[in-house]
Amino acid sequence: MRAWMLRRSRYEKPRCKSTPVDEFELIERYFNRRVSSPGVNVGIGDDGAVLRPAADRDEIQVIDTLAEGVHFPSDSNAADIGYRLVIVNLSDIAAMGGRPLWMTLALTLPQKDEQWVADFANGLFEAATKYDVALVGGDTTSGDKVVATLHVTGEVEEGGALLRSGAQVGDTIFVTGTLGDAAAGLELLQHGELDEFLAARFLRPSARIETGRSLVGCASAAIDVSDGLVGDLKKLLDASGMGGELEVENVPMSDALKSRFDTADRTRFALTGGDDYELCFTARPDNVDQVAGITPIGRVVREPDLVCRNNGVVVEYDDSGYRHFQ
Repeated sequence: MRAWMLRRSRYEKPRCKSTPVDEFELIERYFNRRVSSPGVNVGIGDDGAVLRPAADRDEIQVIDTLAEGVHFPSDSNAADIGYRLVIVNLSDIAAMGGRPLWMTLALTLPQKDEQWVADFANGLFEAATKYDVALVGGDTTSGDKVVATLHVTGEVEEGGALLRSGAQVGDTIFVTGTLGDAAAGLELLQHGELDEFLAARFLRPSARIETGRSLVGCASAAIDVSDGLVGDLKKLLDASGMGGELEVENVPMSDALKSRFDTADRTRFALTGGDDYELCFTARPDNVDQVAGITPIGRVVREPDLVCRNNGVVVEYDDSGYRHFQ
């Protein structure tokens, strides 16, 4: 997940009235919601959750953090922060072909009013409900800035987890959805402009759980596109000990992106922008011909490194990705 730094002069921390609420009241009021998820014997309210994994499944454990001033500006909508926190974790579950089950939350808060906490919880539970994942425990503490960490447990068929390290020579490289929308939406927001579709792709991304599930046993390797297509594809190829050829003209872009930005900018967003949370994976085409919403964009080769070609011409792209808020 890409991090960005903020220009403090532009994103001043909003003033808000503080309502005294201790840790236990906060948890009970905003985060202790009834859990009916299978496998949860004990949820929030004890020293720990008691969970019962399925006997014929492998567990997937992922964890990610959103920090104020690094991953979001101080004046961000609290519900969007809560929602994104769930999605950035579920995207990793999706990339491994898993199904999310349970999550635990560690939340550090400065003096925020109760409305902020309520909004954050509503956004978090909105995403959790959409993807059928239950909050089963966590911790809250006070601090100088908001730091929200989510740990998610998922499951996958025994031996079926998709890894970054399985790509083979001759595999086709695929991506889901469209790329570059989130980075473009963020840039517009930075400049005080709003495109509803592009902004939503940044503020309320999707986790490709169903697509990831459909790739189990079909794809050879997978990764989620959080730090930019070129950078994340290189991670997959390096883990597999392979190289790749990327056909830039085939990278899917939305009509909204094409209508708002010229060729150079939209290509930059699509290749290095980050925060799309789409899946990039390798597979034999015949193995995934029934998977909807995917686009072939290149191939795996034996020679190391990633070569990008635009209509046959080799082009260079910085794999460090688009730098948010710089």
